[in-house]
Amino acid sequence: MVRKKKALAVMIPALALVATACQETPGAAAGPGGPQATRVADTAAYPGRPAGGAGGQGYGRPTGQPTAQPSGQPTAAPTAAPTGEPTGEPTEEPTEQPTEQPTEEPTAQPTDGAGGGQPGDGGQNGGQGDGGQGNQPPPNPELRADQFVDIRKAPRVRQPRRTRQASTGVFASNCGVNEGQAHSNPDNVLAAPGVVNGAHHIHDYVGNLDTNAFSTDETFAAAGTTCTNGDKSAYFWPVVRLRDGQDTSDRAEQSTADGNVGGIVTPSSVKLQFLGNPRGKVTAMPRFIRVATGDAKAVTNGLKNAHALWTCSGFENRAFTDKYPLCPRGSRVERVLNFPSCWDGQNTDSANHRDHIVFPDQRTGQCPQGTKAVPQLRITLAYDLPAKPLAFALDSFPESGHDPVTDHGDLINVMDDQLMRQAVNAINKGSRTTGTRR
Repeated sequence: MVRKKKALAVMIPALALVATACQETPGAAAGPGGPQATRVADTAAYPGRPAGGAGGQGYGRPTGQPTAQPSGQPTAAPTAAPTGEPTGEPTEEPTEQPTEQPTEEPTAQPTDGAGGGQPGDGGQNGGQGDGGQGNQPPPNPELRADQFVDIRKAPRVRQPRRTRQASTGVFASNCGVNEGQAHSNPDNVLAAPGVVNGAHHIHDYVGNLDTNAFSTDETFAAAGTTCTNGDKSAYFWPVVRLRDGQDTSDRAEQSTADGNVGGIVTPSSVKLQFLGNPRGKVTAMPRFIRVATGDAKAVTNGLKNAHALWTCSGFENRAFTDKYPLCPRGSRVERVLNFPSCWDGQNTDSANHRDHIVFPDQRTGQCPQGTKAVPQLRITLAYDLPAKPLAFALDSFPESGHDPVTDHGDLINVMDDQLMRQAVNAINKGSRTTGTRR
């Protein structure tokens, strides 16, 4: 009898362990899901860093996703807007004070001061796209009407207060709007060099005329530019499309295969501004440095590096990160892409394309120890788009469903030393200029 009791005492825990193991699903992974909810408080100055989520460069095909046609729907969009996300667009003249709280229908614009943001590690760069997916489009998450929201419901702008040592000038390059898609392709030389269709979505380019998958520092330096001041830097971002329009380009078949359909919209204006730091002077950034902002894989990576903003002209003291804005009559949709501006002083790139240049602190604007403030690029893109849900969308990876949270932009600085000195001097002296061609 004693032996039977001992045997039962051993068997019962073992059976319990087996039952527990059977209830678990091997390989199940948690991820964001459910409809997005817009955060309406605690919005930080731009460029801020949203909270939570894994890192990741945000350019190659999302980590863990197949390179051929995916067999199922991707993880749903994040459930909340990023914590501390900056919002807004600069006024014509910078001021010392942060933007005041807006009224129910705000019209005041935020200042030109450089905002802050905690540096993000970015994680390791994900796998790159395969350059083509056959003739059939992959399963593609559909846009949702709840992703389009009245701009008056967007979070408000917060900005760090400038100190007396702040660098308040603005240096601008006028490089056009890429009229008629004169320079565009689905490559990404920054994150996927040598890979044709490495982005799996179309990029607009202004500035350097050479930019493609096979560009090098040498070809950048030898190329021409669309910029009136001789700036040879490469500036690029994913296009916006009218969903019911026609894509008549020679890339239409590939775009359809990648899940991006509709007529590409040319921006009505493109502003390329280099700003200062609210805590002190800036120093020159090195030639050929690679700088990225936003995360094209934010749907799968989380919101840590989702920095891009969506707002409307006249309402730049409010902006979304995870929603498309519906603008009132006479107002244009605006995308504001703020770039990191605290350089490690040594490297022009890093394994994840983020560690060598990071964001300032979102509350103070202070650069982290061991880094130095350099001119902060802000790209502001304006579009004439209908204030109608589902009418327009951003190009994205097939798995990302055109989610606005995946917006992003890239800079490869190819200014010569003289032009960069002009930029630094203007910013540190508090003046405004577009520089001059030699």
